[in-house]
Order: sequence, then C-alpha cells, then structure tokens
Amino acid sequence: MYQPPHFREDRLEVQHDLIRAYPLGLLVTAGPAGLTANPVPFLIDTEASEKGTLRAHLSRANPQWRELASVDECLVVFQGPHDYVTPSWYATKRETGKVVPTWNYATVHAWGRPTAVEDAEWLRRQIDDLTHSRESSRPEPWAVDDAPEAFVAAQVRGIVGVEIPIGRIEGKWKVSQNRPEADRRGVFEGFSEAGSSGEAMAALVSERGGLEEG
Repeated sequence: MYQPPHFREDRLEVQHDLIRAYPLGLLVTAGPAGLTANPVPFLIDTEASEKGTLRAHLSRANPQWRELASVDECLVVFQGPHDYVTPSWYATKRETGKVVPTWNYATVHAWGRPTAVEDAEWLRRQIDDLTHSRESSRPEPWAVDDAPEAFVAAQVRGIVGVEIPIGRIEGKWKVSQNRPEADRRGVFEGFSEAGSSGEAMAALVSERGGLEEG
C-alpha cells in the first residue's frame, strides 16, 4: 500500500480497533484460477499470534476456500470511514484557488498464510463468537442457540472456516493531516454539517488534525 509518512498508522491496537468496528473484510487470494476476492465478516483474535489472527468462514459452495491450501499468502482489506472532500471546504481555495478534490479514508491491510478449517467444534465457536460480536449490544440479542440444534448443525456442515495468523499489517488514515490548519478545520466543519453521514469522518479529521481544542 502506498504510504506517505503522515498517513501511516503502525499502532497495532488502533489497527485492530478498525477491524472490530468494520469487520467486513475483502478476502483476496491469487490461486490457480487467478485473482479472487470475496467480502467476508472477520473476527480478530489478538491473543492467538503476535499480530493477531483473523477468523472467518465461507460457504462450502464458494470455491475460494479450496484455493487457501494452494497459496502462501492472502490479503484482507478492511475499509473504515471514507468520503469525498470538496475543495470548497478549504480556506486555501478562497486564498489562491490552487486546490483539487480528494478522498479521505481509513483502511487496514492484513497479510497472512490462510488455513481452511473443517472442524465442527471450531466452526460452531466461530459462528457463536461472530454472532455475539454483532448482537451483544442489542436490547434483545439473538443467539445461535435460539435456532433448532439440528438446523444449526446442518448450517455448520455448509461452511468452511478460515484462519489467518497475520504476518504483516498496515494501517493508513488519510484524513486531511497534510492540509494547513485552516483547511483541516474547513473539512471538519464540512463533514460536521453533513449530519450523521459525516460524523465518523469529522471525528477522524478532528482527532488526527489536532482540532479537539479548536
């Protein structure tokens, strides 16, 4: 990933936090059939390996899982908040006009050697943990045990697990840090005025741009 120094994010805990907040990763493999990519919800197990281990599952009907044994490495891309930045928000536009549009985003790329897992106990734990990660904050959370056991067992037979100990991980937070302070503040105000759709990016621009006290 192209990494200008001012956008680079190397803190592992921050990278892991983005994965938890935006768990739908793009699983990319380059196997015998060429490049394959599928969006898959992941869990991050921070204790299982030095940089964390990604866990997921695929439909058994998805041919990508069979490629996992034939590749030494795969890539998973996690996309956090992102949005278009108009030059109209920049103070520099009014001063010189020498501005262009851009796109702000936060992303984490993780590489590792994948393993397909067909063990039923592992798979049951995976779907329990994934469900809990999304349901636990709901007023009346649904649990896998709410479904009939025979039905759940049949569903488990239809999936294959994926386990990826992370060998390399990169984070990039491109959120206007390279702009002058007046431009950063203009971007923050622009996203803030967009309402709920701009809240996440406004918060990142404020945090990374040192605007909290502004």
